[in-house]
Amino acid sequence: MKKIIAAFTILGVLAGCSTTSPDVIQRGDAQRLSQVQDATVLSVRAVTVDGSQSGIGGVTGAVVGGVAGSKVGGNTTGAVVGVLGAVAGALAGNAIERMGTSEDAVEVLVQLRNGERRAIVQAKGNETLAAGDPVILVTTGGKTRVTRAPAVMSIPSRS
Repeated sequence: MKKIIAAFTILGVLAGCSTTSPDVIQRGDAQRLSQVQDATVLSVRAVTVDGSQSGIGGVTGAVVGGVAGSKVGGNTTGAVVGVLGAVAGALAGNAIERMGTSEDAVEVLVQLRNGERRAIVQAKGNETLAAGDPVILVTTGGKTRVTRAPAVMSIPSRS
């Protein structure tokens, strides 16, 4: 039983390693030049990013279920219950991985200064955006995040 709990704990930890949060920058995106565009928020709505199924959950569940099931009864019974345990474990492991990797997110609809509109889905961050807010779109490596626009300061001219 302890092995089963340990396996599902490891699965939960691995599932929590992925994020699309605008507050988390991937290591590969650090020190890279990003394109920045000014925009205005038109609307924000809550969405859920569906969880992934890499197979880790299914494999882990199958192994744990198979081992646990094979401990039941004698050789023949243990083999049959082991196979059933592996199938049930795989299904449970996939479901746990999918639930563990889904994220609450927001879809932000923005209008660029040139009139074009864009929709960006990102995990909920520390900022709460609302219609009318000035924002910037930061695009790095094909991924875009939306964040509140910084206050514009005038730069003194050199004479």
